[in-house]
Amino acid sequence: MDFKDLKNKSIKELQDLLSEKREEVRELRFKASENQLKKVREIRNNKKIVAQILTLLNAKNKK
Repeated sequence: MDFKDLKNKSIKELQDLLSEKREEVRELRFKASENQLKKVREIRNNKKIVAQILTLLNAKNKK
């Protein structure tokens, strides 16, 4: 997901996506700890998306 795509979403959509991505990160961490995850980089990518969403939410809330 690109940052440009995230910019076009509403606050409600961003909050829904944020909770979804946080849940994904949680599940991926559990899988990684049990050695069931092949692509460990997915954790980093999802954490990056979470940070981008939080940045956009903070920027939109300040307006």
